[in-house]
Amino acid sequence: MIKRTRRPSEMTGLSRRQLLKATGSTAALLAAAKLNFPAGAFAQDAGPEVKGAKLGFIALSDAGPLFVAKDKGLFAKYGMPDTDVQKQASWGTTRDNLVLGSEGNGIDGAHILTPMPYLISAGKVTQNNQPTPMYILARLNLDSQCISVANEYADLKLGVDAAPFKAALEKKKASGKAVKAAMTFPGGTHDLWIRYWLAAGGIDPDKDIETIVVPPPQMVANMKVGTMDCFCVGEPWNLQLIHQKIGYTAVNTGELWNKHPEKSFGMRAAFVDKYPKAAKALLMAVMEAQQWADKAENKAELAAIMGKRQWMNCPVEDVLDRSAGKFDYGIPGKVVENSPHIMKYWRDHASYPFQSHDLWFLTEDIRWGKYEPNFDTKALIAKVNREDLWKDAAKTLGVAAADIPTSTSRGKETFFDGKVFDPENPAAYLKSLAIKRVEV
Repeated sequence: MIKRTRRPSEMTGLSRRQLLKATGSTAALLAAAKLNFPAGAFAQDAGPEVKGAKLGFIALSDAGPLFVAKDKGLFAKYGMPDTDVQKQASWGTTRDNLVLGSEGNGIDGAHILTPMPYLISAGKVTQNNQPTPMYILARLNLDSQCISVANEYADLKLGVDAAPFKAALEKKKASGKAVKAAMTFPGGTHDLWIRYWLAAGGIDPDKDIETIVVPPPQMVANMKVGTMDCFCVGEPWNLQLIHQKIGYTAVNTGELWNKHPEKSFGMRAAFVDKYPKAAKALLMAVMEAQQWADKAENKAELAAIMGKRQWMNCPVEDVLDRSAGKFDYGIPGKVVENSPHIMKYWRDHASYPFQSHDLWFLTEDIRWGKYEPNFDTKALIAKVNREDLWKDAAKTLGVAAADIPTSTSRGKETFFDGKVFDPENPAAYLKSLAIKRVEV
């Protein structure tokens, strides 16, 4: 592994004094929110129909834009000062609270795994299969989830190729021990990344290993007691695993699919339809927070914000390096400076919810049996994906025309193993995959 020289302008480490300064500056900036983020014409106009909403999040760094929007007064800037950003225990809890809605003591929207608004809208993961219509208003980020492996497999030094893992798992199973892969929600992004990685290495995720659900904040503790052999989750939990010397990172998911979509900002359709101005205000606050979070000069402060108790509640060192682009895989000699797979909140059209990406998630969920083979994906995407609202918010924010995509498709996508997903022909993609639960 060749180490690249870090540019002086890029910060991937902080002294205690710098951290305290960054944390302190957050409070100072919040106090001066009106100076840093003066209220715009949008909030001064007729304004949103309500003054707030209840939004959920899971303790993951891709929820950073929601933390920033709350901490820096951006929700207030756009006329939504009473917006409450609430920590959820698991993605299952997020789903249940979205079904309830704030009127039922639940939530109106959330930082969410991109496939979930579709699964919820289709009634695939709800009680009695009762649909709760959802909208995706924006994507929150690209890249930077990870697949981590227990130190039990340290000698394999696993990377993008999972093939060497197969023999080790078979040997362990032959000794009478269980082998398990953990993800965060059935049919969600982490489930799909780890399934793709395993299947590409010849490991059937339903037959050769048991796939289990573990909430993100509980991954490290479960790996420590031997609950699973590998897991897929976002940060800070992969780096925390390394810092606690329990395991190592096999792959950054950006290595599986460069610039892949990840989380979304999803809301109940009922809220958006009833309060369209309020929904737009929330969306604008999140989009401005994404722009702020993506700037290199803000990474130290972003890490300080994310580590706060009310947000991720973790040591800043468990999140800073990777949020700033330095990836130590926990394997001797494998440290990448200025990783191209850093989490992207705004650049590379990270915020825009391409319909073609939603189609890939639905196609993969068909692959693994979450939807019927003949499920009408286009009809569901037309209901759930609200890229029209994103474009409207972008124009009001004054986003440059070059940063507003003109197509709902990003085109063909190529994966690390050479597989190609053409949004115009998802059936051909499915047919090319050796391990799947559907006949094409």
